[in-house]
Amino acid sequence: MPKIHLRPPGPGDEATFLNLVRASRALHALWVKPPATPEQFSAYLDRADQDDMACFLVTEPSSGALCGVINLSNIVRGAFRSAYMGYYGFAPMAGQGYMRAGIKAVLREAFGNLGLHRVEANIQPGNVASIALVRACGFMLEGYSPRYLKIGGRWRDHERWARVSDLR
Repeated sequence: MPKIHLRPPGPGDEATFLNLVRASRALHALWVKPPATPEQFSAYLDRADQDDMACFLVTEPSSGALCGVINLSNIVRGAFRSAYMGYYGFAPMAGQGYMRAGIKAVLREAFGNLGLHRVEANIQPGNVASIALVRACGFMLEGYSPRYLKIGGRWRDHERWARVSDLR
C-alpha cells in the first residue's frame, strides 16, 4: 500500500483541485458530483470549517500530488458518535491504492482524535470499485436504501456500508 499524507483543503488548492475534477469527469460521472467551479470550491471550504464536518485531501507525500478527497459529514457527537463518509479519487492516481490508504488513515482519525464509534458510506450498487474499496477497509454491508440520494438530477439507490470502532 502506498504512503499517503492527509491534510485539510485550503484556498491554495483551488486551481489544482478544479483541474483534477475536470480531468476526472469520466471517473466521477455516475457516482459523485465534486465541486467543479470556483464558487462550488469556495462553498466546499466554507462547509469544511463547520463543526459537523472533517475534510481531508489525500496526497502523495514525496510530490504533494492530490490523489483524492475524503469527507466525514454530519458528524454527531454524544451517544451516537457517528459520521457519513464520502470520497472520490482523482483520475491520474486512480487504482494505485492511495484511496485505500487514505480511508484507513481517516478511519484512524475518526475513531481516534474525533472519538467516533461509527462511520457509514452509502454507495450505488453499480459502483463495484467503490464497494471493493470499502470492503477492503473493513466496512460491512448493512442494508439497501432505495432512491437514497439525488445525484446528477436523479434519485439513486444506495447500499449502506458501515465500519465501527474496535474500541469498546
